[in-house]
Amino acid sequence: MLQPKTPSRNRTRSEAKTPLTPSVVAGVNGVSLASSPSKRRTKTKSTTGPFDMSNPFISAAGSSRSRPGSPVKFPSAADLQRQAASGVIRKGGIESKLDVVKMDYVPPLKSELKRSKSTPNRAGFDHQDRFITTRDLEADVVAGFEKMHIQPQTVSPGHTARLVEATGVPLNRRILGFHEPPPSATSDKTLALQRDYAKPLYASRPGTLASSTGVVTNKSRKIPSQPERVLAAVNLMDDFYLNLVSWSCQNTVAVALGQGTYLWYADTGDVNTIAEAGEGLYPSSVEMSNDGSFIGVGICNGDVELYDAETAQKLRTMGGHQGQIATLAWNEHILSSGCADGSIWHHDVRVPRHKVMELLGHTGEVCGLKWRSDGELLASGGNDNVVNVWDGRLGDVGENAQGKAKWVKRNHTAAVKAVAWCPWQPSLLATGGGTNDASINVWNVNTGARVHSQKTPAQISTIQWAPHKKEILTTHGYPTNSIMIHAYPSMERVAEIRDAHDSRVLFSCVSPAGDMVLTGGGDESLKFWKIWEVPSAATKKKKIHDYDDRPQLNSTRSNVLSIR
Repeated sequence: MLQPKTPSRNRTRSEAKTPLTPSVVAGVNGVSLASSPSKRRTKTKSTTGPFDMSNPFISAAGSSRSRPGSPVKFPSAADLQRQAASGVIRKGGIESKLDVVKMDYVPPLKSELKRSKSTPNRAGFDHQDRFITTRDLEADVVAGFEKMHIQPQTVSPGHTARLVEATGVPLNRRILGFHEPPPSATSDKTLALQRDYAKPLYASRPGTLASSTGVVTNKSRKIPSQPERVLAAVNLMDDFYLNLVSWSCQNTVAVALGQGTYLWYADTGDVNTIAEAGEGLYPSSVEMSNDGSFIGVGICNGDVELYDAETAQKLRTMGGHQGQIATLAWNEHILSSGCADGSIWHHDVRVPRHKVMELLGHTGEVCGLKWRSDGELLASGGNDNVVNVWDGRLGDVGENAQGKAKWVKRNHTAAVKAVAWCPWQPSLLATGGGTNDASINVWNVNTGARVHSQKTPAQISTIQWAPHKKEILTTHGYPTNSIMIHAYPSMERVAEIRDAHDSRVLFSCVSPAGDMVLTGGGDESLKFWKIWEVPSAATKKKKIHDYDDRPQLNSTRSNVLSIR
């Protein structure tokens, strides 16, 4: 009778090894582990005894079949490697058949995603770089775009025809494509050529701005981007050196158009014709007197004509110049004229012999001329790039009398047309240069020093001081055609109206109230811009009271022009 097994936890490890009996070895050799996996193993019970003979380590009682044992031979590493290569491992007398993997795992192919007809097939693009186009676009990209065209066979012909008629785009033409540039804003080919010639002059200039339209302002300064009013000015000459617009204290605007000179009343909107130049002549400058009662008109042949603004009657003609009169300036009864030959004449409109003094200091055409409000100084700018400051106090007057410049400034490198005196600090004079200069210079006429200088992106045609604010306004030509506002004394740009006109902004003047600015351009239009605010009533009343208490400066009274 067999003894029950001792539990494994209570067994003690014996140092003596149990030898393999011949019956155990025979049972182990009779077991095969290489049976086919497809066959199901079945358990059989012995009929010779109560024990399960499927266990090879248990022998049946009374079994006497045995064979002598053989020593156990363990295979070497080389034998195991050779057996593994053949798929059969033999270890300890046991052979095992293993399935040797000879091919890597290959995943099944994914089915292609279905796409709508409107989505182009991107096959062939996935393995290429999205940003660096190192491939030939002529074949791949064009082929992709061809699939985006409207297909008449899949789209309603009526709907396609309506789209073509509404958009004006041909049936098989891309909306976004490389085509010829659109036509320019104006049909004048001369203007387009002038713009092309002027572009290289601003290629490397600091502060150059983009040519997009709009208003650029800082956070504390806002100005409207559209003018308050626009007037058609047919035949307004596109000439940088002329001065064809003037705004008087009576709220009337004098403008020269073609051969005629006209007066526009801002209060009513009426227009009155003042004069017509002779055949082959044209007005080259217009300036209204300080009280707005008289109009001085410079003619291209050198004559200076004087008109009554109310009656449009011609009072007199003052000749003697040998060239075009590009600019005029009033100081009480003295009307100063700048000529193309570089001379400046003072005309006393009260006397028959009108020429009382001649100023010689320019070698080019005089195109900028301004009297200071007290009449003591006169500033002039010319096509010779020179700024002169003259003593306006007349000594021994006469036809042959000549004046001498107090200051001569040669810092500009282009024609100086823009000249303006500061209304709230009389010692300051601002000047602006033309295309090759495009800079603003502010001078102290007491010392002759240049106190400020600022570069701009385009030629400066006119310059104005704000009457009630410490700011400077400039108008510009190519390529920006803009209106710029600079703070003083920092000279920081606080606002800009880009492309204020379709062509150069050539002329400007400030309204009597000091809030509006009138500009004239080569596009034959006059525009009124709301740039500044009118001072409050209390501040304005105080200024008027102070003005009435002081003596009237630089005014033209009604009895001044009586010819004696």
